Amino acid sequence: MKGSYPVEKHREAVSPKGTFYDWLDSIVFALIIVMIFNLGFRLVNVSGDSMLPTLQEGNRLVISHINYHPKYGDIIVSVQDNAMDEAIIKRVIAVGGQTVDLDPETGAVVVDGEALDEPYIYEPIFRDVPGQIEFPVTVPEGQVFVMGDNRNDSMDSRSADVGMIEERYILGKVVFRLFPFNEFGGVR
Repeated sequence: MKGSYPVEKHREAVSPKGTFYDWLDSIVFALIIVMIFNLGFRLVNVSGDSMLPTLQEGNRLVISHINYHPKYGDIIVSVQDNAMDEAIIKRVIAVGGQTVDLDPETGAVVVDGEALDEPYIYEPIFRDVPGQIEFPVTVPEGQVFVMGDNRNDSMDSRSADVGMIEERYILGKVVFRLFPFNEFGGVR
């Protein structure tokens, strides 16, 4: 046959020592990836409707806490004790030293005297949350004030049952959505 070669020409010498180093290299690489993922990133599931329309029930998110310092607009995951006895996913509205107020006429959130431009919210605030704190309130240093994007269906820093979130209880910032696949990518 034209272009055919004997099988012997295609065989390569495979040494047990070379195979061992290939396996060892693969295992070390996998361990490094696992360590980076466990130390710097985590996977979380969204439960509930408090972050609609940004996040929906069942979304799978990747969060990162590598060199993280909270700032306005970040979506964070907190494990601070609260009345729901579960981790919460909320948006940072204000950081330590800032003053938060609610405008009862417009439903706007006001930080340091300026109404926030919040295109991500489901609807303006039209009702108080159970156990609502007194406004205006100044956020203590080392803490953040958080709210859900679905303001009328969110237990957040407005409620004494959740309160301000201490930065040490923030697991990290949401960096992107893994699932559902048709929404894979960054989250704002």
